[in-house]
Amino acid sequence: MQVGNVQIDRQLARWYELKDHEVQLELLKAVPSGVRFPLVPAGRRSGKTERFKRFVVKQANKIVGAYFAAAPTHDQAKKIFWDDLLKFSLSSTHKKQPNISERIIYFNNGSEIHVIGLDKPQRIEGIAWKGGGIDEFADIKPDAWEANIYPALNTVNPLDPDYRAWCWLLGVPDGLNHYYDLCQQAETGDDPNFKVFHWMTSEIFPEMAADAKKVMSLKQYKQEFEASFETASGRIYEDYSKANATDETIKPHEQLLWYHDFNYTPLSSGVGVRRDGIYYLLEEIVLISAVAKNSAEEFVERYKDHKNKNVIVYGDPAGKAGEKHSQASDYTDIEAVLRASGWSFQRRVRSKAMSIKDSQNALRAKIKLANGDIGLFVHPINAPYTHKGLSTVQLKKGSSFLEVETDYQHITTAVRYMMDYEHPVNTTQTFSQNMVA
Repeated sequence: MQVGNVQIDRQLARWYELKDHEVQLELLKAVPSGVRFPLVPAGRRSGKTERFKRFVVKQANKIVGAYFAAAPTHDQAKKIFWDDLLKFSLSSTHKKQPNISERIIYFNNGSEIHVIGLDKPQRIEGIAWKGGGIDEFADIKPDAWEANIYPALNTVNPLDPDYRAWCWLLGVPDGLNHYYDLCQQAETGDDPNFKVFHWMTSEIFPEMAADAKKVMSLKQYKQEFEASFETASGRIYEDYSKANATDETIKPHEQLLWYHDFNYTPLSSGVGVRRDGIYYLLEEIVLISAVAKNSAEEFVERYKDHKNKNVIVYGDPAGKAGEKHSQASDYTDIEAVLRASGWSFQRRVRSKAMSIKDSQNALRAKIKLANGDIGLFVHPINAPYTHKGLSTVQLKKGSSFLEVETDYQHITTAVRYMMDYEHPVNTTQTFSQNMVA
């Protein structure tokens, strides 16, 4: 469409037709349907930012108010948004011309679009926003969302008290960081304000994706063009993925498996079951600044109504985290609490420490065999530390087996103890005798 004015016609030309994708069309309906925070981890150059630019301009024309288009830095925001938003908004027709120094576009109806950099996240504060979007969200400061952005979007405008601001969170993954965490939360469906919209570049531009495969590593391609979060550098359990997720729960008469890592904080243990040789890691007990007895007390209270009162206990052969707090071993403390509460138990613990590398391989084999079979599933909501640990735990730089210690690493160590006992890679090592109360 042309109107005969060269400047306006040039801006109108920016509204060229796009190739539609089902998920993109659903995304356009998200905010009107009540989804305040659409998360859009989509492939590079697949149209996610283009869709946002057009959407925010349409909203600014429709509902009067202040809007923003943000990126991790001011320079990025300017490069990504400024010129295109001038064209999409038909700025040459506006009575008030754009503020170039502050990067603000003024609409004839009173709306504004601010192009802002979040290198100083405080820039988003102090304005009663109607909505906006943040591109390259994975690259903003990790605490900016909770500390600055989310509070700013929840500020109630006394002139419009029923309105709640919205924000598209756009980008490609960059490891398992704050963007990953938000997407994981959204996938649970617990908060209707959040929803994930994902597509791959190959679904929009197959030729571009095919060309990228010729010049990019597989890992880089998956991250950039498939928008995969499963690409954290140096992951030990690299085959752990969404395929290992389950929504199964513990049944009343099942034999419980309770596996431990006796770290003082967090004191980490998980509870699972085994069905036809398949392990289901379904719950966990993670306590801050606690000892084994505290974990046992939590266990017997949580499972007091469980019908099968026999539990198999796994853990570190040392079992001495209690040495600063008592002379008894951790297992003795745990078993005393179990016995007093009417539980019987089997202690399945090696007589001496296993090889870390062997136990890692034992766990890897259950996560996914070379033939593709999966022997281990995790409930990501009820066992979040387990899920995050298997998703993220990494090797120390320069080592082939030493693990980077994080809060999540301790519970994966507990899982290793169980797998190494039940499915050892090195079968020549000896095991402790089962102890049955």
